Amino acid sequence: MSDTNPDDPCSGKISALFTRVAKHVFGFFLMVVLCNVTHYLLRPFSQPRITSDTFVGLLIGNLRIVHGFFDISAAQTLRFIIDFGMICYMFVLGIEMDPYVLFKLPTKDATVAYAGMLSTFILAGAITPFLNYTQEFKMSFSLTLSTALSSTASPVLTRLITSHKIGKSDIGQLVIAAGMHSDFISTLLISIGYIAYPIREKPSGKSRLQDSMEMTIALVIQTAITAKVSPIIMNWVNNENPEGKPMKGSHLVLAVAFMALVSSCSTVYGFSPILSAFMAGIFLPSEGRVSKWVISKINYLLSTIFYPIFFLWMGFEADFRQFEPGQMGTWARLFLLFLIATVGKVAGTVLSGVLLGFHWPESFALGLLLSTKGHYQIYLAIAAEAAGTISTSTSTVMVIAIFFTVVHAPTVVAYIIKRARKRAPTHRMALQSLDPSKEVRILLGVHGPQDAPTAINFTEISRGTADPGIAIYLTDMIELTDNIAATLVRGDEEDTVTVTDQSVTEMREQVTAAAQAYIDHNSDGVKLRRLLALSTFSGMSQDICLLAEDLMTALIILPFHKRQRADGTLDAGHPGFRYVNRKVLRNAPCSVGILVDRGLGLVEKISRSYTSLNVAVIFISGKDDREALAYAGRVACHPGVKLTVIRFLVENSSENTTRRAGSHRINVAEQEEEMKQDDECFAEFYERCVAGGQVAYMEKHLANSAETYSTLRSLEGQYALIIVGRGGSVNSVLTVGMNDWQQCPELGPIGDVLSGSDFSVKTSVLIIQTNNVRGELDGLDEDFSIM
Repeated sequence: MSDTNPDDPCSGKISALFTRVAKHVFGFFLMVVLCNVTHYLLRPFSQPRITSDTFVGLLIGNLRIVHGFFDISAAQTLRFIIDFGMICYMFVLGIEMDPYVLFKLPTKDATVAYAGMLSTFILAGAITPFLNYTQEFKMSFSLTLSTALSSTASPVLTRLITSHKIGKSDIGQLVIAAGMHSDFISTLLISIGYIAYPIREKPSGKSRLQDSMEMTIALVIQTAITAKVSPIIMNWVNNENPEGKPMKGSHLVLAVAFMALVSSCSTVYGFSPILSAFMAGIFLPSEGRVSKWVISKINYLLSTIFYPIFFLWMGFEADFRQFEPGQMGTWARLFLLFLIATVGKVAGTVLSGVLLGFHWPESFALGLLLSTKGHYQIYLAIAAEAAGTISTSTSTVMVIAIFFTVVHAPTVVAYIIKRARKRAPTHRMALQSLDPSKEVRILLGVHGPQDAPTAINFTEISRGTADPGIAIYLTDMIELTDNIAATLVRGDEEDTVTVTDQSVTEMREQVTAAAQAYIDHNSDGVKLRRLLALSTFSGMSQDICLLAEDLMTALIILPFHKRQRADGTLDAGHPGFRYVNRKVLRNAPCSVGILVDRGLGLVEKISRSYTSLNVAVIFISGKDDREALAYAGRVACHPGVKLTVIRFLVENSSENTTRRAGSHRINVAEQEEEMKQDDECFAEFYERCVAGGQVAYMEKHLANSAETYSTLRSLEGQYALIIVGRGGSVNSVLTVGMNDWQQCPELGPIGDVLSGSDFSVKTSVLIIQTNNVRGELDGLDEDFSIM
């Protein structure tokens, strides 16, 4: 058998082919790595991925070695890949659009979008013809450029808004909706304009009128088929393949084939395949399993494979060697292009903001965000150069200008968040941050007359000093039943009703009489106001939270859903009130306390001349325990209360601490920060209350949660009331594993043990949770309102 001839021309071609393929694959992976690394480095600046991708693409694509890789055939193949990727990109963009907004009255977001587009289009149409972007004036190019400048890259803008956690705010929703409107209208205008001014590589041999008529008819037929037939086919496929079951391959092939068919109808007569995909996409159903599957798969393909290739192609085509930096006209075209895109949008949004009653800083920010451009605008800039309409220098200028429209967007979002924080209520509704010179406001809930004695004793021990005093909002929590609803009488003012149900009025009168009797004898520093939370259990938590927000209370106290029987044990409880408690804990604007009453209301009178009540507060770690300690500081001011602070500390000599913590994934850095805040808070409390002998103090050095449980059991019967923090988010070695067997998770691990049926029947428990910071905007709710 003879050896293979190394000089065989076939073998040499195969070797050269594999070498070229290996180089291109290596270049692709290098581009992916560099884009990811650059995005990671720019993450502290909150830059979107398109910023790092554009930067890397311009840098790598202009390397001499990269230009050596791509000969004419390779560059043509790359262009085919880019065209196919943009077809997919525009198809998905079209699916996410709603074409029927054109037939509806303009909403606020539509008004903002149209105003920004119109002002930018007018400004661009007036200025760009004099900047010599083309060798000679071309109406088609001037109109297309003006339309592109007035557009918005909605995918880029949406991703930017959601990544900064303001997508739920009013301005975030407005920006996203206005961006979608702007993107849809501008791309639709470009699609219609292509019919009048088509770009062809080879002449068709027909008149422009004939070409336009053929494309118009083909596009109308394609649109009609897509709008009428696609819902039938897609709904049938969706019904045959319900969620939770594997999608049948034949049905999936049918749906994808139909999408490909309707996207290519008008291309037969010379219409752009990219714009044809967009026009087909906008009339395809956006809901349903098939559409969601197509969107997710194409987006995954674009983000993982297409975008690195796209930006490499962009850098390859935007050749810096032909940038002509020595000419003033190059820089004039660059800066004026950027100014037109931003100033035009800002002018339109500020004007529309005046008409809609927006604050001008927010209107200004809207314009800057809506000037964001993206992948499609970059493609148009390169495509114009490939068609010979503009020079490489002008094309590069456009790409750089597009890059600058994205770079400033994170700064604008940060400015919006900063202004929202300034305009948010400055009242920190928590006891820890309360101004000592201001009265404490507490919303105290009761289920009925049986809770009145407990509410009175709680008010007594919480009153603190006479100056500044305490304001108690005693609130009846009553379920709105059909019988009660039938007795409601509407008042003269809006949203006011009078309850005429006899059982409700009698119950409220009993609570009011008991509370008033207490105030008559203890009015010094105590203000009391009666409120009513009359609602179904599903809506009662919202009513309570709104009351607390309107009254700016620092603390909400809710009765535990279980009641003590005659033998001292707790009953099964009321599921409706448990639901209310859990919802309030989740959504309250201030701190919340759950009061498990096991005899606190039986204390006839808490004397102010001698000690009549033993109270303890358990301090382990975390913001909830710090809030409980802040409340205990008020209790310590009462002369009839003997307060003991019990601090649970981790035993340093324990060999198992590290292992136990590591097995439960305790965040060391987070725990160190919590310990620092704990020590500062406790040191201040110790100096103020313990050092002077006003409060007793003891430490318990424990190694694990088992010892914590044993220590809690040892406290049985020693105190009439134990105050603890809920500690829902604290990773402590001393409570690890206790969550696994909780009966009432809303009480936290410590509160659940103390309120258990096997604990003391004479010890009440108060579990306190400080206000949660919803979202990730450092104290600002994600659904903030600023407009």
